[in-house]
Amino acid sequence: MSDTPHWLFGDQLGPHFTRSGPHGPARDAPLVMIEARSVLRRRRFHRAKAHLVLSAMRHRAAELGDRVTYVRADTYREGLRTAVGDRPVTVCHPTSRAALGLVTSLDQVTVLPPRGFLVPLDAFRAWAEEKGDAALRQEDFYRWVRREHDLLMDADQPAGDHWNLDHDNREPPPSDAETLGLPAPYRPREDAIDEEVRRDLDRWERAGEVSFVGADGPRRFPATRREALAALRRFVRRRLADFGPQEDAMLADDPVMSHSLLSSSLNLGLLDPAECVARAEDAWRTGKAPLNSVEGYVRQVAGWREYVWQLYWHFGEDYRRRNALDHHDPLPDWFLELDADAVTARCLRTVLTQVRDTGWTHHIPRLMVLGSYALQRGWDPAAVTDWFHRCFVDGYDWVMLPNVVGMSQYADGGLMTTKPYTSGGSYVNRMSDLCGPCAYRPNERVGERACPFTAGYWAFLHRHRERLGDNWRMARTLGGLDRLRDLDALLDQERRRSPAAPP
Repeated sequence: MSDTPHWLFGDQLGPHFTRSGPHGPARDAPLVMIEARSVLRRRRFHRAKAHLVLSAMRHRAAELGDRVTYVRADTYREGLRTAVGDRPVTVCHPTSRAALGLVTSLDQVTVLPPRGFLVPLDAFRAWAEEKGDAALRQEDFYRWVRREHDLLMDADQPAGDHWNLDHDNREPPPSDAETLGLPAPYRPREDAIDEEVRRDLDRWERAGEVSFVGADGPRRFPATRREALAALRRFVRRRLADFGPQEDAMLADDPVMSHSLLSSSLNLGLLDPAECVARAEDAWRTGKAPLNSVEGYVRQVAGWREYVWQLYWHFGEDYRRRNALDHHDPLPDWFLELDADAVTARCLRTVLTQVRDTGWTHHIPRLMVLGSYALQRGWDPAAVTDWFHRCFVDGYDWVMLPNVVGMSQYADGGLMTTKPYTSGGSYVNRMSDLCGPCAYRPNERVGERACPFTAGYWAFLHRHRERLGDNWRMARTLGGLDRLRDLDALLDQERRRSPAAPP
Protein backbone atom coordinates (compact mmCIF):
# COMPACT_ATOMS: atom_id res chain seq x y z
CA MET A 1 0.00 0.00 0.00
CA SER A 2 1.38 3.42 -0.98
CA ASP A 3 1.55 6.01 1.77
CA THR A 4 1.06 8.93 -0.68
CA PRO A 5 -2.48 10.23 -0.12
CA HIS A 6 -4.79 10.94 -3.01
CA TRP A 7 -7.05 14.02 -2.82
CA LEU A 8 -10.65 13.71 -4.06
CA PHE A 9 -12.55 16.86 -4.98
CA GLY A 10 -16.31 16.92 -4.48
CA ASP A 11 -16.98 16.13 -8.15
CA GLN A 12 -14.62 13.13 -8.21
CA LEU A 13 -16.72 10.69 -6.23
CA GLY A 14 -16.91 7.54 -8.37
CA PRO A 15 -14.64 4.49 -8.24
CA HIS A 16 -12.87 5.56 -11.44
CA PHE A 17 -11.21 8.40 -9.47
CA THR A 18 -9.60 6.04 -6.97
CA ARG A 19 -8.83 3.15 -9.31
CA SER A 20 -5.09 2.67 -9.83
CA GLY A 21 -3.54 2.66 -13.26
CA PRO A 22 -0.65 4.09 -15.28
CA HIS A 23 -1.97 7.63 -14.76
CA GLY A 24 -3.95 7.13 -11.57
CA PRO A 25 -3.40 7.10 -7.82
CA ALA A 26 -1.35 4.37 -6.25
CA ARG A 27 -3.23 1.19 -5.45
CA ASP A 28 -5.00 1.41 -2.07
CA ALA A 29 -3.59 4.88 -1.46
CA PRO A 30 -5.06 6.68 1.55
CA LEU A 31 -7.62 9.28 0.50
CA VAL A 32 -8.31 12.87 1.50
CA MET A 33 -11.56 14.79 1.10
CA ILE A 34 -12.01 18.44 2.08
CA GLU A 35 -15.34 20.14 2.65
CA ALA A 36 -14.44 23.82 2.29
CA ARG A 37 -17.03 26.27 3.60
CA SER A 38 -15.53 29.07 1.49
CA VAL A 39 -17.01 27.46 -1.64
CA LEU A 40 -20.53 28.08 -0.34
CA ARG A 41 -19.70 31.64 0.65
CA ARG A 42 -18.23 32.46 -2.73
CA ARG A 43 -21.51 32.16 -4.62
CA ARG A 44 -25.17 32.24 -3.69
CA PHE A 45 -25.91 28.68 -4.77
CA HIS A 46 -29.25 26.98 -5.12
CA ARG A 47 -30.04 25.34 -1.81
CA ALA A 48 -30.75 21.98 -3.48
CA LYS A 49 -27.35 22.08 -5.18
CA ALA A 50 -25.50 22.77 -1.94
CA HIS A 51 -27.43 19.93 -0.32
CA LEU A 52 -26.70 17.49 -3.13
CA VAL A 53 -22.95 18.17 -3.26
CA LEU A 54 -22.46 17.95 0.51
CA SER A 55 -24.66 14.87 0.74
CA ALA A 56 -22.70 13.17 -2.04
CA MET A 57 -19.35 13.99 -0.43
CA ARG A 58 -20.40 12.80 3.01
CA HIS A 59 -21.97 9.63 1.62
CA ARG A 60 -18.73 8.86 -0.24
CA ALA A 61 -16.69 9.42 2.90
CA ALA A 62 -18.97 7.06 4.83
CA GLU A 63 -18.49 4.40 2.13
CA LEU A 64 -14.70 4.77 2.19
CA GLY A 65 -14.51 4.44 5.98
CA ASP A 66 -11.05 4.42 7.51
CA ARG A 67 -9.39 4.79 4.12
CA VAL A 68 -10.37 8.49 3.91
CA THR A 69 -9.46 11.49 6.02
CA TYR A 70 -12.48 13.79 5.76
CA VAL A 71 -11.80 17.37 6.84
CA ARG A 72 -14.31 20.18 7.29
CA ALA A 73 -12.41 23.44 6.98
CA ASP A 74 -12.78 27.06 5.96
CA THR A 75 -10.62 26.70 2.82
CA TYR A 76 -9.00 23.94 0.79
CA ARG A 77 -5.51 25.06 1.82
CA GLU A 78 -6.43 24.92 5.49
CA GLY A 79 -8.08 21.52 5.06
CA LEU A 80 -5.08 20.07 3.23
CA ARG A 81 -2.72 21.24 5.99
CA THR A 82 -4.98 19.61 8.56
CA ALA A 83 -5.22 16.36 6.62
CA VAL A 84 -1.62 15.76 5.49
CA GLY A 85 0.57 18.62 6.68
CA ASP A 86 3.45 19.03 4.20
CA ARG A 87 3.31 15.46 2.86
CA PRO A 88 3.04 14.99 -0.91
CA VAL A 89 -0.37 14.16 -2.37
CA THR A 90 -1.78 13.31 -5.78
CA VAL A 91 -5.00 14.58 -7.31
CA CYS A 92 -6.79 13.97 -10.60
CA HIS A 93 -6.88 17.06 -12.82
CA PRO A 94 -9.66 19.26 -11.36
CA THR A 95 -12.63 20.39 -13.44
CA SER A 96 -12.23 24.16 -13.02
CA ARG A 97 -9.47 26.61 -13.79
CA ALA A 98 -9.68 27.99 -10.25
CA ALA A 99 -9.17 24.56 -8.71
CA LEU A 100 -6.38 23.72 -11.14
CA GLY A 101 -4.69 27.00 -10.24
CA LEU A 102 -4.93 26.09 -6.57
CA VAL A 103 -3.44 22.60 -6.84
CA THR A 104 -0.65 23.67 -9.20
CA SER A 105 0.31 26.44 -6.77
CA LEU A 106 1.00 23.83 -4.06
CA ASP A 107 4.45 22.24 -4.35
CA GLN A 108 3.29 19.13 -2.53
CA VAL A 109 0.58 18.26 -5.08
CA THR A 110 1.13 16.09 -8.16
CA VAL A 111 -1.65 16.54 -10.72
CA LEU A 112 -2.69 13.39 -12.57
CA PRO A 113 -4.61 13.37 -15.89
CA PRO A 114 -8.37 14.00 -15.82
CA ARG A 115 -10.81 11.18 -15.33
CA GLY A 116 -14.52 11.02 -15.99
CA PHE A 117 -14.33 11.94 -19.69
CA LEU A 118 -13.88 9.94 -22.87
CA VAL A 119 -11.34 12.09 -24.71
CA PRO A 120 -7.90 12.95 -23.27
CA LEU A 121 -7.07 16.66 -23.39
CA ASP A 122 -3.97 16.10 -25.53
CA ALA A 123 -5.97 14.05 -28.06
CA PHE A 124 -8.47 16.87 -28.47
CA ARG A 125 -5.65 19.38 -28.70
CA ALA A 126 -4.17 17.49 -31.63
CA TRP A 127 -7.57 17.24 -33.33
CA ALA A 128 -8.22 20.95 -32.79
CA GLU A 129 -4.83 21.99 -34.15
CA GLU A 130 -5.58 20.09 -37.32
CA LYS A 131 -9.01 21.71 -37.65
CA GLY A 132 -8.28 25.28 -36.58
CA ASP A 133 -10.43 27.25 -34.14
CA ALA A 134 -12.84 28.44 -36.83
CA ALA A 135 -13.86 24.86 -37.60
CA LEU A 136 -14.28 23.25 -34.18
CA ARG A 137 -17.89 22.29 -34.79
CA GLN A 138 -19.69 19.88 -32.52
CA GLU A 139 -20.90 17.65 -35.35
CA ASP A 140 -17.37 16.99 -36.61
CA PHE A 141 -16.13 16.37 -33.07
CA TYR A 142 -19.01 14.01 -32.34
CA ARG A 143 -18.27 11.91 -35.44
CA TRP A 144 -14.60 11.77 -34.51
CA VAL A 145 -15.45 10.56 -30.99
CA ARG A 146 -17.82 7.92 -32.40
CA ARG A 147 -15.05 6.58 -34.63
CA GLU A 148 -12.32 6.75 -31.99
CA HIS A 149 -14.43 4.95 -29.37
CA ASP A 150 -16.37 2.67 -31.71
CA LEU A 151 -19.73 4.04 -30.53
CA LEU A 152 -22.79 3.12 -32.58
CA MET A 153 -20.58 2.00 -35.44
CA ASP A 154 -20.95 -0.87 -37.89
CA ALA A 155 -17.38 -1.40 -39.00
CA ASP A 156 -16.34 2.03 -40.33
CA GLN A 157 -19.89 3.28 -40.92
CA PRO A 158 -22.36 4.81 -38.46
CA ALA A 159 -25.14 2.53 -37.31
CA GLY A 160 -28.15 2.95 -39.57
CA ASP A 161 -25.94 4.72 -42.16
CA HIS A 162 -26.61 8.13 -40.55
CA TRP A 163 -24.49 10.06 -38.09
CA ASN A 164 -27.25 12.40 -37.07
CA LEU A 165 -30.87 11.45 -36.43
CA ASP A 166 -32.00 14.88 -35.25
CA HIS A 167 -34.71 14.93 -37.91
CA ASP A 168 -36.44 12.13 -35.98
CA ASN A 169 -35.90 13.80 -32.61
CA ARG A 170 -37.52 17.22 -32.96
CA GLU A 171 -41.18 16.41 -32.66
CA PRO A 172 -43.51 18.70 -30.71
CA PRO A 173 -45.34 17.21 -27.73
CA PRO A 174 -48.44 15.15 -28.44
CA SER A 175 -51.48 17.38 -28.86
CA ASP A 176 -53.88 17.51 -25.89
CA ALA A 177 -51.45 15.57 -23.68
CA GLU A 178 -50.47 16.99 -20.31
CA THR A 179 -47.60 14.49 -19.89
CA LEU A 180 -45.79 11.92 -22.00
CA GLY A 181 -47.15 9.23 -19.68
CA LEU A 182 -43.78 7.56 -19.17
CA PRO A 183 -42.62 5.65 -16.09
CA ALA A 184 -41.28 8.08 -13.52
CA PRO A 185 -37.52 8.56 -13.24
CA TYR A 186 -35.59 7.12 -10.32
CA ARG A 187 -36.09 8.95 -7.04
CA PRO A 188 -33.65 8.45 -4.14
CA ARG A 189 -34.64 8.21 -0.51
CA GLU A 190 -33.10 10.59 1.97
CA ASP A 191 -31.29 9.22 5.01
CA ALA A 192 -29.53 10.39 8.16
CA ILE A 193 -26.70 11.99 6.17
CA ASP A 194 -29.22 14.13 4.29
CA GLU A 195 -30.77 15.16 7.58
CA GLU A 196 -27.35 16.14 8.89
CA VAL A 197 -26.62 18.19 5.77
CA ARG A 198 -29.94 20.00 6.03
CA ARG A 199 -29.35 20.84 9.68
CA ASP A 200 -25.88 22.20 8.85
CA LEU A 201 -27.19 24.33 5.98
CA ASP A 202 -29.95 25.68 8.20
CA ARG A 203 -27.47 26.54 10.93
CA TRP A 204 -24.98 28.24 8.61
CA GLU A 205 -27.76 30.22 6.96
CA ARG A 206 -29.19 31.36 10.29
CA ALA A 207 -25.73 32.48 11.36
CA GLY A 208 -25.37 34.55 8.21
CA GLU A 209 -22.36 32.58 6.98
CA VAL A 210 -24.00 31.54 3.70
CA SER A 211 -27.04 32.48 1.64
CA PHE A 212 -29.00 30.43 -0.87
CA VAL A 213 -31.72 30.72 -3.48
CA GLY A 214 -34.37 28.14 -4.33
CA ALA A 215 -35.96 25.31 -2.41
CA ASP A 216 -34.29 22.32 -0.79
CA GLY A 217 -35.91 18.96 -0.43
CA PRO A 218 -36.67 16.27 -0.84
CA ARG A 219 -33.46 15.34 -2.66
CA ARG A 220 -34.27 14.41 -6.26
CA PHE A 221 -30.86 13.39 -7.59
CA PRO A 222 -28.45 10.57 -6.71
CA ALA A 223 -25.84 11.20 -4.03
CA THR A 224 -24.16 7.77 -4.14
CA ARG A 225 -22.78 5.43 -6.75
CA ARG A 226 -25.48 2.90 -5.89
CA GLU A 227 -28.24 5.46 -6.43
CA ALA A 228 -26.65 6.68 -9.66
CA LEU A 229 -26.45 3.16 -11.07
CA ALA A 230 -30.09 2.56 -10.12
CA ALA A 231 -31.04 5.78 -11.93
CA LEU A 232 -29.06 4.74 -15.00
CA ARG A 233 -30.67 1.28 -15.05
CA ARG A 234 -34.16 2.74 -14.74
CA PHE A 235 -33.57 5.21 -17.54
CA VAL A 236 -32.14 2.63 -19.93
CA ARG A 237 -34.79 0.00 -19.19
CA ARG A 238 -37.91 2.13 -18.90
CA ARG A 239 -37.37 5.56 -20.47
CA LEU A 240 -34.60 5.50 -23.08
CA ALA A 241 -36.80 3.99 -25.80
CA ASP A 242 -39.02 7.09 -25.70
CA PHE A 243 -36.21 9.61 -25.28
CA GLY A 244 -35.56 10.67 -28.85
CA PRO A 245 -38.70 11.99 -30.55
CA GLN A 246 -39.69 14.64 -28.01
CA GLU A 247 -36.29 15.43 -26.48
CA ASP A 248 -36.72 19.08 -27.57
CA ALA A 249 -40.36 19.39 -26.48
CA MET A 250 -41.78 21.00 -23.33
CA LEU A 251 -44.93 20.33 -21.30
CA ALA A 252 -45.94 22.46 -18.33
CA ASP A 253 -46.96 19.49 -16.19
CA ASP A 254 -44.14 17.20 -17.28
CA PRO A 255 -40.83 19.02 -16.71
CA VAL A 256 -38.78 15.82 -16.89
CA MET A 257 -40.35 14.47 -20.11
CA SER A 258 -38.16 11.53 -21.24
CA HIS A 259 -34.85 12.95 -20.02
CA SER A 260 -32.44 10.84 -18.02
CA LEU A 261 -31.75 13.18 -15.05
CA LEU A 262 -28.23 11.74 -15.02
CA SER A 263 -26.27 14.95 -15.68
CA SER A 264 -25.70 15.70 -12.00
CA SER A 265 -24.48 12.13 -11.41
CA LEU A 266 -22.05 12.40 -14.31
CA ASN A 267 -20.82 15.79 -13.15
CA LEU A 268 -20.32 14.59 -9.57
CA GLY A 269 -18.27 11.71 -10.94
CA LEU A 270 -20.71 9.08 -9.67
CA LEU A 271 -21.15 7.76 -13.22
CA ASP A 272 -18.57 7.45 -15.98
CA PRO A 273 -19.70 8.52 -19.48
CA ALA A 274 -18.27 5.33 -20.97
CA GLU A 275 -20.67 3.14 -19.00
CA CYS A 276 -23.64 5.37 -19.82
CA VAL A 277 -23.17 5.25 -23.59
CA ALA A 278 -22.26 1.54 -23.49
CA ARG A 279 -25.53 0.66 -21.76
CA ALA A 280 -27.49 2.80 -24.18
CA GLU A 281 -25.85 1.18 -27.20
CA ASP A 282 -26.48 -2.27 -25.76
CA ALA A 283 -30.18 -1.39 -25.44
CA TRP A 284 -30.29 -0.68 -29.17
CA ARG A 285 -28.30 -3.73 -30.22
CA THR A 286 -30.56 -5.99 -28.15
CA GLY A 287 -33.73 -4.43 -29.58
CA LYS A 288 -34.84 -2.66 -26.40
CA ALA A 289 -34.60 0.91 -27.71
CA PRO A 290 -34.79 2.43 -31.22
CA LEU A 291 -31.70 3.88 -32.85
CA ASN A 292 -32.94 7.49 -32.94
CA SER A 293 -33.45 7.57 -29.16
CA VAL A 294 -30.09 5.93 -28.46
CA GLU A 295 -28.26 8.16 -30.93
CA GLY A 296 -29.86 11.22 -29.35
CA TYR A 297 -28.67 10.19 -25.91
CA VAL A 298 -25.18 9.20 -27.08
CA ARG A 299 -24.94 12.59 -28.82
CA GLN A 300 -25.67 14.35 -25.52
CA VAL A 301 -23.11 12.40 -23.51
CA ALA A 302 -20.31 11.53 -25.94
CA GLY A 303 -20.91 14.51 -28.22
CA TRP A 304 -22.07 17.61 -26.43
CA ARG A 305 -20.77 16.94 -22.89
CA GLU A 306 -17.31 16.00 -24.15
CA TYR A 307 -17.27 18.94 -26.57
CA VAL A 308 -18.11 21.46 -23.83
CA TRP A 309 -15.44 20.01 -21.51
CA GLN A 310 -12.78 20.25 -24.19
CA LEU A 311 -13.68 23.78 -25.29
CA TYR A 312 -13.57 24.98 -21.69
CA TRP A 313 -9.86 24.20 -21.58
CA HIS A 314 -9.05 24.86 -25.23
CA PHE A 315 -10.39 28.42 -25.44
CA GLY A 316 -8.58 29.56 -22.30
CA GLU A 317 -9.44 31.92 -19.48
CA ASP A 318 -10.02 34.91 -21.79
CA TYR A 319 -13.09 33.13 -23.14
CA ARG A 320 -14.87 34.07 -19.91
CA ARG A 321 -14.66 37.74 -20.88
CA ARG A 322 -16.02 37.34 -24.39
CA ASN A 323 -18.87 39.73 -25.15
CA ALA A 324 -19.15 39.97 -28.92
CA LEU A 325 -22.63 41.54 -28.79
CA ASP A 326 -21.59 44.14 -26.22
CA HIS A 327 -24.27 43.13 -23.72
CA HIS A 328 -23.83 44.68 -20.28
CA ASP A 329 -27.25 44.96 -18.61
CA PRO A 330 -27.45 43.46 -15.10
CA LEU A 331 -29.76 40.58 -14.26
CA PRO A 332 -32.94 41.91 -12.62
CA ASP A 333 -33.78 41.01 -9.03
CA TRP A 334 -36.79 38.86 -9.92
CA PHE A 335 -34.52 36.62 -12.01
CA LEU A 336 -31.72 36.52 -9.46
CA GLU A 337 -34.16 35.59 -6.70
CA LEU A 338 -35.97 32.98 -8.84
CA ASP A 339 -39.18 34.93 -8.23
CA ALA A 340 -41.32 33.01 -10.69
CA ASP A 341 -44.54 34.31 -9.13
CA ALA A 342 -43.70 37.83 -10.35
CA VAL A 343 -43.66 36.69 -14.01
CA THR A 344 -46.73 36.83 -16.26
CA ALA A 345 -45.30 35.12 -19.36
CA ARG A 346 -46.31 31.49 -18.81
CA CYS A 347 -43.29 29.87 -20.43
CA LEU A 348 -40.80 31.86 -18.39
CA ARG A 349 -42.86 31.57 -15.21
CA THR A 350 -43.13 27.79 -15.60
CA VAL A 351 -39.43 27.25 -16.28
CA LEU A 352 -38.30 29.61 -13.54
CA THR A 353 -40.60 27.75 -11.13
CA GLN A 354 -38.89 24.50 -12.11
CA VAL A 355 -35.48 26.02 -11.40
CA ARG A 356 -36.65 27.48 -8.08
CA ASP A 357 -38.20 24.23 -6.86
CA THR A 358 -35.74 21.65 -8.21
CA GLY A 359 -32.53 23.30 -9.48
CA TRP A 360 -33.05 21.65 -12.85
CA THR A 361 -34.75 21.92 -16.23
CA HIS A 362 -33.83 20.13 -19.43
CA HIS A 363 -31.76 21.67 -22.21
CA ILE A 364 -34.52 23.33 -24.26
CA PRO A 365 -35.99 25.44 -21.42
CA ARG A 366 -32.42 26.41 -20.55
CA LEU A 367 -31.56 27.45 -24.09
CA MET A 368 -34.81 28.62 -25.66
CA VAL A 369 -36.59 30.13 -22.65
CA LEU A 370 -34.10 31.24 -19.99
CA GLY A 371 -31.10 31.82 -22.25
CA SER A 372 -33.13 33.27 -25.10
CA TYR A 373 -34.79 35.83 -22.85
CA ALA A 374 -31.41 36.88 -21.39
CA LEU A 375 -29.96 37.22 -24.89
CA GLN A 376 -32.86 39.31 -26.17
CA ARG A 377 -32.65 41.65 -23.17
CA GLY A 378 -28.91 42.20 -23.49
CA TRP A 379 -27.92 40.85 -20.08
CA ASP A 380 -24.22 40.58 -19.32
CA PRO A 381 -23.07 37.10 -20.44
CA ALA A 382 -20.67 36.67 -17.52
CA ALA A 383 -23.51 37.35 -15.08
CA VAL A 384 -25.79 34.94 -16.96
CA THR A 385 -23.05 32.28 -16.81
CA ASP A 386 -22.68 32.75 -13.06
CA TRP A 387 -26.47 32.47 -12.60
CA PHE A 388 -26.61 29.15 -14.45
CA HIS A 389 -23.58 27.90 -12.52
CA ARG A 390 -25.19 28.73 -9.17
CA CYS A 391 -28.78 27.75 -9.84
CA PHE A 392 -28.50 24.31 -11.46
CA VAL A 393 -27.64 21.12 -9.61
CA ASP A 394 -25.50 19.99 -12.56
CA GLY A 395 -23.88 23.42 -13.03
CA TYR A 396 -20.10 23.69 -12.86
CA ASP A 397 -17.73 26.25 -14.34
CA TRP A 398 -16.62 23.93 -17.14
CA VAL A 399 -20.24 23.09 -17.98
CA MET A 400 -21.72 26.56 -18.00
CA LEU A 401 -18.96 28.71 -19.45
CA PRO A 402 -19.04 27.29 -23.02
CA ASN A 403 -22.78 26.50 -22.84
CA VAL A 404 -23.73 30.05 -21.87
CA VAL A 405 -21.01 32.24 -23.39
CA GLY A 406 -20.87 30.24 -26.60
CA MET A 407 -24.16 28.45 -27.18
CA SER A 408 -26.75 30.47 -25.28
CA GLN A 409 -25.51 34.08 -25.40
CA TYR A 410 -23.46 34.02 -28.63
CA ALA A 411 -20.90 36.09 -26.74
CA ASP A 412 -17.98 34.42 -28.51
CA GLY A 413 -19.15 35.77 -31.87
CA GLY A 414 -19.62 32.35 -33.44
CA LEU A 415 -16.62 30.29 -32.31
CA MET A 416 -18.93 27.62 -30.93
CA THR A 417 -22.16 27.99 -32.90
CA THR A 418 -22.96 29.35 -36.33
CA LYS A 419 -25.80 31.66 -35.23
CA PRO A 420 -27.51 33.06 -32.11
CA TYR A 421 -30.01 30.63 -30.59
CA THR A 422 -33.09 32.71 -29.93
CA SER A 423 -36.60 32.84 -31.33
CA GLY A 424 -39.98 34.45 -31.09
CA GLY A 425 -42.92 32.93 -29.30
CA SER A 426 -43.80 30.82 -32.32
CA TYR A 427 -41.04 28.31 -31.52
CA VAL A 428 -42.19 27.96 -27.91
CA ASN A 429 -45.77 27.61 -29.11
CA ARG A 430 -44.85 24.88 -31.60
CA MET A 431 -42.69 22.90 -29.19
CA SER A 432 -44.79 23.15 -26.02
CA ASP A 433 -48.20 23.62 -24.42
CA LEU A 434 -47.02 26.74 -22.61
CA CYS A 435 -48.57 29.43 -24.78
CA GLY A 436 -52.28 28.46 -24.80
CA PRO A 437 -53.35 29.82 -21.40
CA CYS A 438 -50.77 32.66 -21.43
CA ALA A 439 -51.83 36.30 -21.14
CA TYR A 440 -49.64 37.04 -24.18
CA ARG A 441 -50.08 35.77 -27.74
CA PRO A 442 -47.05 34.31 -29.53
CA ASN A 443 -48.06 35.81 -32.90
CA GLU A 444 -48.49 39.39 -31.58
CA ARG A 445 -45.55 41.79 -31.54
CA VAL A 446 -47.14 45.04 -30.41
CA GLY A 447 -49.79 45.87 -27.85
CA GLU A 448 -50.98 44.64 -24.48
CA ARG A 449 -50.96 41.00 -25.59
CA ALA A 450 -47.61 41.17 -27.39
CA CYS A 451 -45.45 38.17 -26.52
CA PRO A 452 -42.24 39.35 -24.79
CA PHE A 453 -40.28 36.74 -26.73
CA THR A 454 -41.72 37.69 -30.11
CA ALA A 455 -41.23 41.41 -29.56
CA GLY A 456 -37.84 40.82 -27.95
CA TYR A 457 -36.73 38.65 -30.87
CA TRP A 458 -37.33 41.31 -33.50
CA ALA A 459 -35.85 44.04 -31.31
CA PHE A 460 -32.74 41.89 -30.81
CA LEU A 461 -32.37 41.33 -34.56
CA HIS A 462 -32.78 45.04 -35.27
CA ARG A 463 -30.22 45.99 -32.61
CA HIS A 464 -27.61 43.60 -34.02
CA ARG A 465 -28.47 43.75 -37.70
CA GLU A 466 -25.09 45.17 -38.68
CA ARG A 467 -23.13 42.73 -36.51
CA LEU A 468 -25.00 39.72 -37.87
CA GLY A 469 -25.26 40.94 -41.45
CA ASP A 470 -22.36 38.82 -42.73
CA ASN A 471 -23.71 35.61 -41.19
CA TRP A 472 -25.18 33.54 -44.03
CA ARG A 473 -27.44 31.66 -41.64
CA MET A 474 -29.05 34.92 -40.56
CA ALA A 475 -29.60 36.49 -44.00
CA ARG A 476 -33.17 35.34 -44.50
CA THR A 477 -34.14 36.07 -40.90
CA LEU A 478 -32.69 39.59 -40.97
CA GLY A 479 -34.47 40.21 -44.25
CA GLY A 480 -37.73 39.68 -42.37
CA LEU A 481 -37.16 42.97 -40.55
CA ASP A 482 -37.90 44.83 -43.78
CA ARG A 483 -41.31 43.20 -44.01
CA LEU A 484 -42.48 44.29 -40.55
CA ARG A 485 -44.93 47.15 -40.99
CA ASP A 486 -45.08 47.70 -37.23
CA LEU A 487 -41.31 47.73 -36.63
CA ASP A 488 -41.19 51.35 -35.46
CA ALA A 489 -44.03 50.77 -33.01
CA LEU A 490 -42.36 47.57 -31.80
CA LEU A 491 -39.03 49.30 -31.21
CA ASP A 492 -40.71 52.15 -29.37
CA GLN A 493 -42.57 49.63 -27.22
CA GLU A 494 -39.35 47.79 -26.35
CA ARG A 495 -37.49 51.02 -25.56
CA ARG A 496 -40.21 51.92 -23.06
CA ARG A 497 -40.11 48.52 -21.38
CA SER A 498 -38.48 48.70 -17.95
CA PRO A 499 -35.34 46.52 -17.97
CA ALA A 500 -35.96 45.48 -14.36
CA ALA A 501 -39.65 44.60 -14.76
CA PRO A 502 -40.65 40.93 -15.12
CA PRO A 503 -42.45 40.14 -18.39
